[in-house]
Amino acid sequence: MSYTNSSKKKVALIDCNSFYVSCERLFNPKIQNVPVVVLSNNDGCVISRSTEAKKIGIKMGEPYFKVKDLVKKNNVQIFSSNYALYGDLSRRVMKVLKGFTDKIEIYSIDEAFLDLSHIKDEQVENYGKQIRERVLKWTGIPTSVGISNTKTLSKVANHIAKKNKAGVIFLKKNIDTILKNFDIADIWGVGRQLSKLYIKNGINNAYKLKNISNTWVKKSTNVLGAKTVMELRGIPCIDLETEETKRKSCCVSRSFGKKVESLDKLKESITTHCLNAAEKIRTDKQTTRAVTVFIRTSPFDKNRKYYSNSITIELPVATNNSIELVKTAISGLKKIYKYGYFYQKAGIILSKLRDASEKELNLLAPILENKSKPLMRAIDFTNAKYGRNAISIAQAGISNDWKMRREHSSRIDTASFDFLPKINI
Repeated sequence: MSYTNSSKKKVALIDCNSFYVSCERLFNPKIQNVPVVVLSNNDGCVISRSTEAKKIGIKMGEPYFKVKDLVKKNNVQIFSSNYALYGDLSRRVMKVLKGFTDKIEIYSIDEAFLDLSHIKDEQVENYGKQIRERVLKWTGIPTSVGISNTKTLSKVANHIAKKNKAGVIFLKKNIDTILKNFDIADIWGVGRQLSKLYIKNGINNAYKLKNISNTWVKKSTNVLGAKTVMELRGIPCIDLETEETKRKSCCVSRSFGKKVESLDKLKESITTHCLNAAEKIRTDKQTTRAVTVFIRTSPFDKNRKYYSNSITIELPVATNNSIELVKTAISGLKKIYKYGYFYQKAGIILSKLRDASEKELNLLAPILENKSKPLMRAIDFTNAKYGRNAISIAQAGISNDWKMRREHSSRIDTASFDFLPKINI
């Protein structure tokens, strides 16, 4: 069966190579060309690996304690996750990409789709190289670029570019040959369960999926499954989401580095999470009408009783004022806290978000807004200029010994002068 498409649409997927590892290497040249891994919260699992780490057999998602011997034997460099650093460098990469086209979909922290339909076929591969070179030059982050006429095929192209270290792949010719060697589990949009279904029915590669009966796909899968098949045939049906949709809720939570029993320590963590959540919704120019606080002990600790609870408090007036939100969150925490338990996790959710520009039919709203806006603006400006948490609330505490384990932290912070690399002359 043969499918052709006369569409001139071209989509590029730019994916940062081993992004978290690349961010750490940017500030530490000594770890170039050596095996490096980055760990998840509380140094639990492997979430990013360098090419060298992959070669010695370290798998993605593997618990750190299981690979400790492998790490020691091969002198693997270990780093705790530093999401503030990764988020900052991601914003810089995306800003560079926006200079190539105004039609861009930021897909994840290290991936973006770009519409390159305005570039001629004979020029598109060089254009991809320009993108890659500029991102590397301006941010220091290496990338792989996959280009084709659908998002799904551009994902395939990117996968090949990364695997073959080709840098840029424009997937236009010999597509069927490539799809025959492309594993069904590696196709964008095909999850673990769907992969099992396909394999059970003899569909083990992208080429077989591309040529499957439309009737069977519609009957056996869902709308996304049908769209994936059409995209493999070169027919674009998954549009670029160029409009950034604002979040409907904002959750900030962390597991503790060590178990927490006291209410005071829980107050510190809830206050810290609440301040972070409030800053996020202010950045998005949003306000909230509901605050949820939740706490829980470890469900895996067989020696202690399990306890989990949450409470949601409706606000009379929508706000993004950190001080008001912290007060509300702490009052909720006091209602669900139980003495005698060793808590493993706490968090905050701000829901019923709306645009800050929306006016409320409430007599108190203008008064509260006039009081809080200048103060919040001053706090955000100061923290942006002098480093995170330059201004905070006393209730957030100082020692914060409940915070995540980060025994392998590189302690790099691009928002603080104290952490800038020093050069000895």
